[in-house]
Amino acid sequence: MNETQRLLRNYAMFALGFLAFIAILARIERANGPGVWIGYVFLFITIAVYALIGVFSRTSDLVEYYVAGRRVPSALNGMATAADWLSAASFIGLAGSLYATGYSALAYVMGWTGGYCLVALLLAPYVRKMARYTLPDFLATRYSSNVVRGIAVFAAILCSFVYLVAQIQGVGLIATRFIGVDFSIGIFCGLAGVLVCSFLGGMRAVTWTQVAQYIILITAFLLPVSLIAHRDGLGYVPQVNYGRLMQRIDALEQRLRDDGTERAVRAYYLRRAQAVDERIAELPGSYVRERDALSAHIAELRRENGPLREIDALRAALATYPRDPADAANRWSAERDELLARAAPPVPMSTPFPSRDATEQRANKLNFVALLLCLTIGTASLPHILTRYNTTTSVPSARRSVGWTLFFVALFYLTVPVLAVLIKYDVLTSLVGRPFSDLPQWVVQWSRIEPSLLTVHDVLGDGIVHWGELSMQPDMIVLAAPEIAGLPYVYSGLIAAGALAAALSTADGLLLTVSNALSHDVYYYMVDPNASSQKRVATSKFVLLGVALLAAYTASLNIGNILFLVGAAFSLAASSLFPALVLGIFWRRMTRKGAILGMLAGLGVCVYYIVSTYPFLTRVTGFAGPRWFGIEPIASGAFGIPAGFMVSIVTSLLDRRPDPKTLALVDHLRQP
Repeated sequence: MNETQRLLRNYAMFALGFLAFIAILARIERANGPGVWIGYVFLFITIAVYALIGVFSRTSDLVEYYVAGRRVPSALNGMATAADWLSAASFIGLAGSLYATGYSALAYVMGWTGGYCLVALLLAPYVRKMARYTLPDFLATRYSSNVVRGIAVFAAILCSFVYLVAQIQGVGLIATRFIGVDFSIGIFCGLAGVLVCSFLGGMRAVTWTQVAQYIILITAFLLPVSLIAHRDGLGYVPQVNYGRLMQRIDALEQRLRDDGTERAVRAYYLRRAQAVDERIAELPGSYVRERDALSAHIAELRRENGPLREIDALRAALATYPRDPADAANRWSAERDELLARAAPPVPMSTPFPSRDATEQRANKLNFVALLLCLTIGTASLPHILTRYNTTTSVPSARRSVGWTLFFVALFYLTVPVLAVLIKYDVLTSLVGRPFSDLPQWVVQWSRIEPSLLTVHDVLGDGIVHWGELSMQPDMIVLAAPEIAGLPYVYSGLIAAGALAAALSTADGLLLTVSNALSHDVYYYMVDPNASSQKRVATSKFVLLGVALLAAYTASLNIGNILFLVGAAFSLAASSLFPALVLGIFWRRMTRKGAILGMLAGLGVCVYYIVSTYPFLTRVTGFAGPRWFGIEPIASGAFGIPAGFMVSIVTSLLDRRPDPKTLALVDHLRQP
């Protein structure tokens, strides 16, 4: 039995063992009833499995640490890459976005899967053929420049760090719900799970752990979906026939649009939005008046020895009050927009580009195409994904590995819309119209533990839950899916284990990308070219620990929703790295100066647009710019990518032709 067969056998046994583990816990729950201990068992047992793989795969060998010895079979590398790819945003956020926005969120599914066609055709074989340890090393070799290396390191670290923060934020959300710890504590607990693999064995440990994590996350997603679909009459393979359920949802949503009580709820939120609009119009007077009134109320309660809880609540409100009228305008505008969204009639999930008028529809179409472009090109630019193909045995193996990756990714993405449809149907039929006195247990628990994710208020005072009174954030849909559908609690624990696997697998790959870029490209090539292999590996581990702690601290600030952070990382990678990569491989005339200025231009335009248009950053910096053509900040790469290409091409044409050595290298790369 060769090594590939042995590995396949071992992972097949692991998959069967995991299914048996789920069955045993289900039997115990049926005998003794549900309990939070199930979530503890799933999370800690799976982390223990990852830790064991990390311990057994520990290494100090340079090639093993950076590229897993370049001996990973294509099928298993495809599975590991899929786990690296299926992040917390995919597992937690995507189904929720489809639930909330319907057709618009399909840009993520199409962009993230379609990007692998670009990876297979344009990049993976050539990256593998040059056989460098990191993506900045590939670009530095192509352009014979440490300046290119430095810019590529900065770009790789920036996009990877933003992506990493999103993953650790997802870990904190999972720990908060299923372990009951504070969000910040949950983040640092999850950090241990990230470090235990990447710190000990680098790419070798991460690869074999990611294969196990893919088995866990795909089981955690497919199994509950199959059970929910079977209960709703769609059978165990709903991917082929869930359109029938969408027709029922369309009818229910149309009924909500015409219902008189739902219109009354929407009118309530419209009145609140108009009140906020009046506050904005009266700035800066309204800002000063409300701040002074809040301070006066606190002082009055203190004089009269009022309730301490009320005083503490008012003090917290004053502490978080906008720091100046400009900040108030930004915050109140966001509040008004949220209220207006709740005041709008529900849009059927299947309606493409929902809008109130032709202008808004054009903007929605443009944003859809822009986001699709950024996600597709960003997929082909992410350093932690492209580096994975350096672990395969050969160039043909790298091509096959991309095919396997696409298969394993598609298996997940074809199921995501099914879950969104199933959960929306359950909410519309099982929660809407139910008395507030008989709310399901999952509503009570989620609204108590994470009120920012789920709120339901009886605004009409009739004691009945209406659709407009319910606010569910997309990030909770997947985690709460088994509870919403009424499945045994064991499947909630399973979902938590899958979400944790998705977050940890991507976080491991991103951490390695950042630490390897710093230790290999910065320390070895720019600081100490004579460093030994052991010293380079030790440096990588030290840097990895520091980056992990910094990312955990940043995630604890909760700076943005998970899906936005991931989308921004794609735009940053696409704007800075893609032009230099593709032109460097397929255009012999591309020069060093073209690469340098093109990368700086693409990255600069992308960063400027995000900083000047994303609400959180505009509040922090106090600087807000216009939205060009109405494009959302998540799709900032729509401007950065063409800027990078244009500057690269123009600069290269004005520059001297590359030297014969560089031309020979490009010819060698493109040889079959």
